Amino acid sequence: VQLQASGGGLVQAGGSLSLSCAASGRTFGSYNMAWFRQAPGKEREFVAAISWSGGSTYYRGSVTGRFTISRDNAKSTVYLQMNGLKPEDTAVYYCAARLGSNTLYTVPRLYGYWGQGTQVTVSS
Repeated sequence: VQLQASGGGLVQAGGSLSLSCAASGRTFGSYNMAWFRQAPGKEREFVAAISWSGGSTYYRGSVTGRFTISRDNAKSTVYLQMNGLKPEDTAVYYCAARLGSNTLYTVPRLYGYWGQGTQVTVSS
C-alpha cells in the first residue's frame, strides 16, 4: 500500500488542523493505520492508531481529548483531526500502515508502510 499525507500547515496555539492520508490499493480496509510525528532532533513518536474496521482507537496521553483519528475505508483515507494545538505539537506528521490485527501498536518499526510526512507548525 502507498500512502500520501496532506493537510499540514502553520497555525496559532489553540487552533485546529485536519490531516489526511490517502492510500492506494484495494486492501486499505485490511490495515490498521497510525499517525506518528517527529520533531527536529527527536525520535519519531506515536500519536494515534485506529483498527482496520475503525472500531478501536488509541492515543498517546498528551493528545487524548484534543486529537481524533478516523478512517473512511470507502475512500481509502485516514484522518487526524487536531484541536487545541500547542507549540509542542510542532513536528512532521507521518501516517503509517500495518496489516490488521487485534493489537494497535505504538512502535514505529512495526509499521511496514509510511507516507512522506506533512509539516505541522504551531506558533505561540
